Amino acid sequence: MPENTESTTREALADFLRRRRDALSPEMVGLQTGQRRRTPGLRRDEVARLANMSTTYYERLEQSRGPQPSAAILAGLARALRLGPDERAYLYLLAGRTEPTVAKPDGVVDPELLSVMRAVAATSPAFVVDDLATVTAQNELHTTLFGLVAGLPGWEGNMFWCWFCSGRWRRPVLNSAEHQEAIGRNYVAYLRVIVAERGYDTAAAALVADLRMASTEFTRMWDEHQVSRAPAPMVSVLDDRVGRLDFDYALMMSSRSRQRLFSLHAVPGTPTQLRLTRLSYVLGDAVSTHR
Repeated sequence: MPENTESTTREALADFLRRRRDALSPEMVGLQTGQRRRTPGLRRDEVARLANMSTTYYERLEQSRGPQPSAAILAGLARALRLGPDERAYLYLLAGRTEPTVAKPDGVVDPELLSVMRAVAATSPAFVVDDLATVTAQNELHTTLFGLVAGLPGWEGNMFWCWFCSGRWRRPVLNSAEHQEAIGRNYVAYLRVIVAERGYDTAAAALVADLRMASTEFTRMWDEHQVSRAPAPMVSVLDDRVGRLDFDYALMMSSRSRQRLFSLHAVPGTPTQLRLTRLSYVLGDAVSTHR
């Protein structure tokens, strides 16, 4: 980072901290005000104590000096200064750090992604996964083509398990063995990223260990240590009602959680979109018949 840019960022961080400190009263953070105060908000030593850091270190931050704050320091400051989501993200941005995302409780679907999934329900099969790629929600088109996966116990609802072990997502696929190999490699390269993002924690390690035990194909690809965030290559699916469907993948990351939305979009120049529309009508007629 150029020196003048770094200096400006440090000054912006220092000013932001001062402004947020001045905006807080002792009562707002549970402190008593027994003596007359010379500052309109909290004192520096009070913020430092609430953030679990030394007063000297905090003073240097407000003076545009000192080292780059660690993620732990920033988390303490965000908590001490009662920062909202946007303010917290801005704090990490000024400090040159990536804000940690927050995992949703099991079974809770990120509302941002759920809204998008529903918005494309008539035209694109789509599903939401948690940060270990276990499916938490599917729209009707995706469920129709690949079967119900969301909510299945254990790893049965995990997208990688569905490809390498149970075969749930592989059975309707028309791609050649060579192309399926490419899709599998892409999945494994993406899992490498997920595992690293989680810091190789117990749950991530357990998923990898179980996949290695259950699939020699996965083990071979995992040992190659390829890394990629790119969505999987084009996949072709056979549906008994409308015929062949050719899809490209798109990936959307949530801005507020570790969840992701995968959506399948018709490959241009193919009759896929027309056939998806026809499939939507078939599904709608089936629902009407059962009412």
